[in-house]
Amino acid sequence: MSQTILVVDDEKPIADILEYNLKNAGYTTVSAYDGEEAVRLFRDCDPDLVLLDIMLPHRSGIDVCYLIREESAVPVLMLTAKDEEEDVVQGLDAGADDYITKPFSPKEVMARVRAQLRRYNDQVASPVSNVLECGYLTIDMDRYQAFVHDEDAGLTRREFELLAYLAQREGKVVTRKQLLEEVWGYQYYGDVRTVDVTVRRLREKVEADPSSPSMIVTRRGVGYIFVTG
Repeated sequence: MSQTILVVDDEKPIADILEYNLKNAGYTTVSAYDGEEAVRLFRDCDPDLVLLDIMLPHRSGIDVCYLIREESAVPVLMLTAKDEEEDVVQGLDAGADDYITKPFSPKEVMARVRAQLRRYNDQVASPVSNVLECGYLTIDMDRYQAFVHDEDAGLTRREFELLAYLAQREGKVVTRKQLLEEVWGYQYYGDVRTVDVTVRRLREKVEADPSSPSMIVTRRGVGYIFVTG
């Protein structure tokens, strides 16, 4: 059965290009050109993935992403015309899985769509079942939740996946490239800044002192290492 992609962009030429390439790859597409229409179509068509522009009329892409996350865990890729960290942070905080900066190549978009769908489908088909206890931090794989001193840390899906991946490799340095490949699912495309921004947001939610992290530690020039005790 063909998977459905919801394309949300107020610039019709961009939406048309995305639809053309997605349909050629065998996906079913639905398009919305403003935030209100995006919410309505999301609920009507129950898509498998959403390509969501940040700058939209009537309701911003950030607001739309928050609403989607209240109802679903489907992958959301944010589209932004500005290569600015604040846009990236807002999108990731809203629950987006990643972002793509305009102008973009259709080839890159298709690679990211495939990677996100593959990872999401694998997680649904084969959920991991265990709980990790890491000092004051509890990571519940079944519930996709992390608890700091028994309080829900409020992680997004991507933040949780990043934390779980690092915690399962406690004591081992993991490179940014490895994280892009294993957590984001990108073998050929992806911006390592996505990793750094997500790590920073994760630290703010699970570290006792995010400005001086003791659990998710940077190995300069290499990547990150998860340390407890």
